[in-house]
Amino acid sequence: MAKKYEYKVVIYRESMIGSLFLGGSKVDPVKFTDFLNRNGAEGWEVKSMEKESRRMLLFFSREAFLVIMQRELV
Repeated sequence: MAKKYEYKVVIYRESMIGSLFLGGSKVDPVKFTDFLNRNGAEGWEVKSMEKESRRMLLFFSREAFLVIMQRELV
């Protein structure tokens, strides 16, 4: 019998406040690690991840990650 999976797509980014005060906002590696560990504890496995910089309010940008996760259906 073939395995069946479910998928979750998440855009992970920091709040807009860092961008407004600093002119740009990068993802905090500690918070991002916590996010990945919480999802991993629920059985999610990262299948793909892409980093992007999203522009906002003309002059500001913030870093974001598009994360695609999968887990086996039971």
